[in-house]
Amino acid sequence: MNCTEVISNAVYILKENLIKNPYLDSEMLLSKALKIKRENLLTNLNMKLTNEDIIKFNKLIERTKKKEPIAYILGYKSFWKSNFKVNHDVLIPRPETEHIVEEVLKIIPKSASYNVLDIGTGSGCLIISIILERKRSRGTAIDISKNAINIAKYNAKIQHIGNRIKFVNSSVDKFHRGKYDLIISNPPYIKNFRINYLEDDVKLYEPKVALDGGVDGYSNINKVIIKSSKLLKTKGKLILEIDDKQKNTTNKILKQNGFYTNKIVKDLAKKYRCIVSTKI
Repeated sequence: MNCTEVISNAVYILKENLIKNPYLDSEMLLSKALKIKRENLLTNLNMKLTNEDIIKFNKLIERTKKKEPIAYILGYKSFWKSNFKVNHDVLIPRPETEHIVEEVLKIIPKSASYNVLDIGTGSGCLIISIILERKRSRGTAIDISKNAINIAKYNAKIQHIGNRIKFVNSSVDKFHRGKYDLIISNPPYIKNFRINYLEDDVKLYEPKVALDGGVDGYSNINKVIIKSSKLLKTKGKLILEIDDKQKNTTNKILKQNGFYTNKIVKDLAKKYRCIVSTKI
C-alpha cells in the first residue's frame, strides 16, 4: 500500500469514530510513523509503505479512535510562534490562550526589562513565548505539578532561554518569592461537576488538576488574585484567562483585592477570554 491508500483508510476510520479533523490527523500521524515532515509526506503520497510502517501507523490511529488528543500522540503542540513538548502531565495549549501573550506584549515595551510571574505554568507556553519576544525581561514560573515543571524546563531549554526563567514546583498558596511587574495565569476555572460533561479528549486525557476550578469555578481564580495582590508592585499588571461567564464575578474579586480592571478581552469566537487589571 502507498501513503494515499493508508491515509484514505485512516480517514474513513476516524470519520466513523467522529474525530474532528480526520484528514489532517491522518497526515500528521503518518508523518510521525514515518519520521518525516508532513510537507515531505504530501509530496510523496505514492511512496510504498512497509508492513512495519503500516503497523506503527495503525497503532497511532487506534489511539486517536479512543479520543486521545493528537497533541499527546505527536508529543508536541504549536503555540504562538513555537512548538512545545506536551504529555499527559500538562494541559494542551489552546489558541485562545494566545490572547494573554498579545496583551502582555502590548504592555511590555521591547526595550524594557520586566519581571514576570506565570502562575500554573503547565507546559511553560505562556512565559516562554513572552520571554522569547521580550529579550530584556525575565520570568518565574510556578506549578503544583513537579512533572509539569520538568516539561516546562525542557521547553525553555530547547528555546535556549532556560537561564532567563526560574521554574519552581510550588502551589500558589506557598509561593512567596519576589516582587513582580506583571503576573499572568491561566488557572483551572471549570466547575468540577462540569468536567464530566466535557468532550472525551479533554476529560479522559488532560490533567484534572489543570481543569478543576472547584465547586463554583472560582477556587483558583481567588487564590491567584489574592496572591498577586501581595506579589505585584504598585501599578503592576495581572492578566487572567477566564471562562466567558466569569467576567462579572472575577471583576468583583479583583476590586475587593485592590485591582482596577483595564479591559476584558474577547477571543475570536466573541467569548470573554481574559481580563487585564492593575494593582492600585
